[in-house]
Amino acid sequence: MRGERNRAQSRETRSVSIIYEKLVRSILFRFDPERAHRFAMWAIESGLARSSPVEDPRLRCTSFGKRLPHPVGLAAGFDKDGDALNAWASLGFAFVELGTVTLRPQMGNKTPRLFRLPQDDALINRMGFNNAGLDELERRLSLRRTPIPVGVNIGRNRDTKNEDAVEDYAECARRVHKMADYIAVNVSSPNTPGLRLLQGPESLGTLLKAVVEASQDTPVFVKVSPDSTDDELKEVTDVCRSERVKGIIATNTTVKRTNLRSNAASEEGGLSGRPLRSRAEQVCKLLRTYARDELEIIGVGGIFTGDDLFRRLAAGANACQIYTAFVYRGPHAVSRILHELLERMDKEGITDLTELASRWYA
Repeated sequence: MRGERNRAQSRETRSVSIIYEKLVRSILFRFDPERAHRFAMWAIESGLARSSPVEDPRLRCTSFGKRLPHPVGLAAGFDKDGDALNAWASLGFAFVELGTVTLRPQMGNKTPRLFRLPQDDALINRMGFNNAGLDELERRLSLRRTPIPVGVNIGRNRDTKNEDAVEDYAECARRVHKMADYIAVNVSSPNTPGLRLLQGPESLGTLLKAVVEASQDTPVFVKVSPDSTDDELKEVTDVCRSERVKGIIATNTTVKRTNLRSNAASEEGGLSGRPLRSRAEQVCKLLRTYARDELEIIGVGGIFTGDDLFRRLAAGANACQIYTAFVYRGPHAVSRILHELLERMDKEGITDLTELASRWYA
């Protein structure tokens, strides 16, 4: 009975998604990406964009100390200031990550700074941590009514030197930890000059020590770069374990460009979407090998389908996030991905997600 219901819901979701991809997306993609994003945020905030939830006990999982109905959350960057904080549950997300937020408001980089690569199912952004600042995010969080967990992704201001960055991050953590279900430390964005240097073991250790102390009992995650070498990822893992970090978010966007077909492929910035999938999955598997069961991993990067999600969970992720897939697949992206995941699980005879953990070290 449950299988028949899921198949019926899957067919319905697929039909609605096709309408979005063929009609609505084609209209949105005629507009400047940031203008289209503002319209999408308005539609989400106002409740015009909604999706049917996928409820199946086989999808339940646990991450950052929370029981989740399924493993798909919204990655940081889409709702930087929490504008649509109370609406994300209606789109089927199990959790949402706000930010990146900085201590003080900043405009970010000059426009244009967001580019679509439709032939590659990808985006390039060089936003530069544009956000309304910590005061405004605190205000939004104080009005929180959403039933789903909320993470806050924190970074340093562009005019803060790396040697002074610890206080930026620590102050952000001190002020949001009581209102956040976890805190994500962003030291891997390619769009803030010098930021990735904070991933070095000495700098990262000092930074994380301060953030973990400021966060008190709120779990802390570190978001890493897909462009790091395997040895650098091992160093990050070791630092995370020694500084009592809860886990790693793998990965941020990449500055590498390989076999892209779209006109905007040469634009500077971080690349996300399908071209990132292979490396992000590889990083997830490496981190799981390095960390064993001592750290949690939230997988992000190139997850578009249920098969992508299945592979990322099997590679070592406790939960996952999407961003670019939401842009390309629309408001029903989460439900469609979850139905596809259930179909893959049925095909392989997997009864729940805990069985995928047995593949982590295979």
